[in-house]
Amino acid sequence: MTMSFSTFIKKPSAFLPIVMSLAALATVGIYVALHGPAPQADEGAAAHIWQLLMAAQIPVMAYFALRWLWKAPKPVLLILAIQAAAIVAALAPVYLLGF
Repeated sequence: MTMSFSTFIKKPSAFLPIVMSLAALATVGIYVALHGPAPQADEGAAAHIWQLLMAAQIPVMAYFALRWLWKAPKPVLLILAIQAAAIVAALAPVYLLGF
């Protein structure tokens, strides 16, 4: 049995980091929509939620890579690349808006 991309993307350790990055991106988007792009003097709940979402996905990604990379490198590397792209997408507005 060959393990394909569709087999791996269904695993929680594969899709949860992507979902967490998208949730972090949504947190920034909602914050900017409600409060505007001006940085605040103190970090609020949105900043802490964003930080937790971003930090919590690192061990999940590490587990996924350590668990599956040796079995099927090509699809797993593709999923890791998608996870990394989702992280960059969540980091971009924070960097661009200077938060």
